[in-house]
Amino acid sequence: MASAPSEPRAVLGRLDNVGRLIAADPELEALQREAGAAIGQILALPQILAVAQLARELGTPVSRPAIAASADQDIDLWVHATPDGDEVGLSLERWTVRPPAGPRLGSPFAGEADLQPGAVHHEWEADEELRLISVSGDLAELLGFDVAECAGLPLTKVFRLEENDEGDMPLVAALAARHGFSGQRARSRADESQSIALAGEVVTSADGGFAGFRGTAEVEGGSPPARANQIAYFDEALDEVLRAPLDRIIDSAERIVERADGPLRSDYASYGNDIAAAARHLLSVVRGMGDDAVQDQQAIDLTALSAEAVVMLEATAEERGVEIEMESSQPLMGTGQERAVIQIIVNLVGNAIRYSPQGKTVQLSFGRTHGTASVTVTDEGPGIAVADQQRIFERFERAEPREEGAGLGLAISRRLARSMGGDVTLDSSPGKGARFTLTLPRA
Repeated sequence: MASAPSEPRAVLGRLDNVGRLIAADPELEALQREAGAAIGQILALPQILAVAQLARELGTPVSRPAIAASADQDIDLWVHATPDGDEVGLSLERWTVRPPAGPRLGSPFAGEADLQPGAVHHEWEADEELRLISVSGDLAELLGFDVAECAGLPLTKVFRLEENDEGDMPLVAALAARHGFSGQRARSRADESQSIALAGEVVTSADGGFAGFRGTAEVEGGSPPARANQIAYFDEALDEVLRAPLDRIIDSAERIVERADGPLRSDYASYGNDIAAAARHLLSVVRGMGDDAVQDQQAIDLTALSAEAVVMLEATAEERGVEIEMESSQPLMGTGQERAVIQIIVNLVGNAIRYSPQGKTVQLSFGRTHGTASVTVTDEGPGIAVADQQRIFERFERAEPREEGAGLGLAISRRLARSMGGDVTLDSSPGKGARFTLTLPRA
């Protein structure tokens, strides 16, 4: 069992140009061996390896949280990766040992069918970038791979995913919407004759964020994966536990706005608008956890959705002494998903408020070309150096390392925009503020 350092200190290591662990303190070496590898082999801790690979690609030091799994415990770490010629130096800090994380859908959702004796469970686990963390020995054998060979590989290097009869890929849709899935057809890359059905459930990190999938694999024609029923049951629980109360909140807030229960001061009535808008946004997030998250793109009004986002952030802006101005504009129709667009605009405006000095203004303006519709969020903050303008779109990166927040907003925003055929771009220079633009196809 890998143990924590005897005193608070950084655990050091070094990777070569292809990701092999060529030097390591005893604690890191122990983790490597428990993962089935050794010094001189590819680092078998996918989340740490991913940080090192990013640092090499960007050519700059990168720091972010990670989780490493030993034989019987999880270890929360803060990873510093520093490029050094062809190598990358690792410094692992804040080493915190905790019990291994269980599945998000635990025993309360298990039924008798899940506990049948003699059932064969081909199991796998992947991180948030779909890199395999673990593959059970029987599944690796079924696929024609060695267990150690699978560790750290992108899932699609082991499985060739196939569309179902409706032309969909359940795993891809589940990754975008962050919910469980079943019935993903796949074939082994090592043996194309081996047809498999994958099912998985979301795994959450210590801070509640998306950390990947844990799932099962069944040979096509076998019994359905045991996890599938759990996932469906959990979605029904979401309907009952979360959606119904949110519907009631929205209904009550709209009654306040309409003064349906009697006279009310105007400022109180306006609070009803804020409550209803925030509840609708939360409801859209809840829907994103269920089966109805995968929606066809539709015509949306960027102006109206921007106004909804602004309503949700007015209180925050007021607390920070920042004013939000929205350019008067006619409806601006683009193509996308309402929930995703509101989330992007909330992220962009929220960042602008955070970095704006007191007394300054955040502006929203709109633009259109023959084929695109866009909304631009402009702040009067310190601006962003050219060298940092690529880095801040990476997960867990922030303009200033000491700033609050997890550093996920811009990465999520850009990914959502690109999934809708658009993009989020940045125009900035130090001392001149920043302009983030969400561009979508015209409707």
